[in-house]
Amino acid sequence: MNTPNIAKEDIINAFQYRHATKEFDNTKKVSDDDINFILKTANLSPSSFGFEPWHFVVVQDKALRELLKPVAWGAPLKLDTASHFVLGLSMKAPMVKHDADYIMHMMKEVKQLPEEAIDMYSKFYREFQESDFDLDTDKKLFDWASKQTYIALANMMTSAALTGIDSCPIEGFHQEKTEALLKEKFGIDTDKYGLSFMVAFGYRKAEPPHAKTRRHFQEIITWK
Repeated sequence: MNTPNIAKEDIINAFQYRHATKEFDNTKKVSDDDINFILKTANLSPSSFGFEPWHFVVVQDKALRELLKPVAWGAPLKLDTASHFVLGLSMKAPMVKHDADYIMHMMKEVKQLPEEAIDMYSKFYREFQESDFDLDTDKKLFDWASKQTYIALANMMTSAALTGIDSCPIEGFHQEKTEALLKEKFGIDTDKYGLSFMVAFGYRKAEPPHAKTRRHFQEIITWK
């Protein structure tokens, strides 16, 4: 494995280039190779305890995109024009609670930890949920899982920007109605997964209407 050596100027340029693209050029498509690269960066993203509490649904079927429009007020133009449209799902309590089958599967089959390490991980993870972060309700557990899934979202958008591909993260949807739709029409088990975000990928139709604005660097950093 080679040590990365990407020029800092190129990375900052990608962050400057990225913007929340409201409308994409529907004549331009992201290649299979490029979208798989973007999704791979989600796959390789870090998560708390390394438990990867996420799943991503790539919605390319036009009929399914149409079904999303009435429940996702922030998405219609993106649904019409984006090359690829992704739903970011996060695991709910039955999947991420300390005694869930999925957690044991991750430790045994995926991480292939020895028994003594599993015992240690299980103890730490239970204490983390019950004491350190007070994750004592289903809502808190889902919100915690969503925080992990947002790391993958950020990495996907950054990797897209680094390769000249545009994106737009979307939270403009009615969560309850959207999840009901996902259960009925998309075959998603909403007892296990909830929708955290949507994100569109493609190529911008026009340049941003104004330059990127941010608070001054010194205003957001404190050194002690």
